[in-house]
Amino acid sequence: MKFPSKIVLAFGVLMILISSCTDKFEALNTDPNRPRDVSPGVLLGQMQYRIISNNVSASRNFTNELMQVDAPRSSTNGQGLHRYVVEPGQAVWAGYYDRLTDIEDIYKVSDKLKENNYKAIALVYKSWAYSILTDLYGDVPYSKAIKAQEGNFSPAFDKQKDIYSQILKDLETANSLFDDSKALTYGGDMVYNANSLTGTKNLGIQKWKKFTNSLRLRLLLRISKRNGEIDVNQQITTILSNPVIYPVFSSVTDDAIFRFPGTFPYFNPYYNARLSDWSAGNYFTKFFLNKLNSSNDPRRSIWMSTVTVNGASVFQGIESGFAPSLEYVVGRNSSYNDILKTLTQLGVMMTFAEVEFIKAELSLKGFITGKTPKVHYETGITASIVQWGASMPANFLSHSEISYNETAAREAQLEQIMLQKYYAFFFVDYQSWFEKRRTGYPVLPRGKGIPAENLFPSRVPYPTYLQSLNSSNLQLAVTSMGGDRSTIKVWWEK
Repeated sequence: MKFPSKIVLAFGVLMILISSCTDKFEALNTDPNRPRDVSPGVLLGQMQYRIISNNVSASRNFTNELMQVDAPRSSTNGQGLHRYVVEPGQAVWAGYYDRLTDIEDIYKVSDKLKENNYKAIALVYKSWAYSILTDLYGDVPYSKAIKAQEGNFSPAFDKQKDIYSQILKDLETANSLFDDSKALTYGGDMVYNANSLTGTKNLGIQKWKKFTNSLRLRLLLRISKRNGEIDVNQQITTILSNPVIYPVFSSVTDDAIFRFPGTFPYFNPYYNARLSDWSAGNYFTKFFLNKLNSSNDPRRSIWMSTVTVNGASVFQGIESGFAPSLEYVVGRNSSYNDILKTLTQLGVMMTFAEVEFIKAELSLKGFITGKTPKVHYETGITASIVQWGASMPANFLSHSEISYNETAAREAQLEQIMLQKYYAFFFVDYQSWFEKRRTGYPVLPRGKGIPAENLFPSRVPYPTYLQSLNSSNLQLAVTSMGGDRSTIKVWWEK
């Protein structure tokens, strides 16, 4: 059957119009603001916010109770971290590995794009996150982790020694990758804002480099008992003697802090916390508070609320590890200041204050830091006060509770350094607990409600769900470590 030529022509025109409309429809429905490929900048800022939010919560809910910063108002079941009862860390394990997946994605995308600054930042985050994971649990999946796309859903556990060895190598690699003549092409950095140049230099990248080597110092000191198995002392000496190649924090402006901007969605994780969750259920302990009261520490007014006693506003604490029968009255003791719920600088990863306390200890042990333990100690205290936005009182460093005793025995000097480092670790993930395990300081009073069989914990037991998800590798790790109890010491603590 033959169609008239006019019909054929009309049909052809119709097809052209349909095709044209389809092309325009696709063009109209393509979001110009949505990237076809995910850039490292898009991933970076979101990861930074999520991982620090987890750490802020961990510090508040885990470390502060275990390390007698605070204690619950009531604890009738005989359990609780303040009585050294540590439950398997399920959410913590999942949270860190989720973020490590993001970090791995940043590294891979950056490597493909030949963006070395992003690669270096990813290596720093990877090293920081895995150092916390292994210090929490001991042996953990590392070299075979984050490989689900390759079909490995049951990764082997690496020994802590091997994890630390690779972390230290990765930090050295990151230090060499950073290039302060280049901006972060895709932006996204919410810690140091290394997204653009100032003149010809990227000041943010310079700070990332300082964080890299400061973190390396932290971790080398952490494993210092194992010098010989890893060349700890040599690496410390190399960093201290080559500040141009291996710069570390030199002022509070270098602090590695995620500063919550207070705009959606990057709010402080406690921004909307209810009174019962934030301050009505926990109070600061006498151990934490009494020494601050004795020296009139200016950080108190930022950290905690006052209560009225005999007509006067005071900072007052409670016991830790108390008997289950004891219950404190609501509102009669100091708790967390509401200021902290919206404080921008709560997202602490590492500070100049910590580096100065590290150097104080290293100087005490004979390393050449360029200053005496006393000078580093005093600089650390000053830096912490400035970091929290407080003002240094006149003659504060000469107060009897604070003044550094250079004539004391070396162990007594170390104890004094570690006590002030403990205060400087306020809201810094699990670090005060890790350092207590390493040094034994601060010496925490043992509450009357802590059962005699409850020993101070050295680790978090593995999540119970691993028994079904990765049973064989879990059992190998448990056997290698000598058990899965909270009292089992990790490699660097033995």
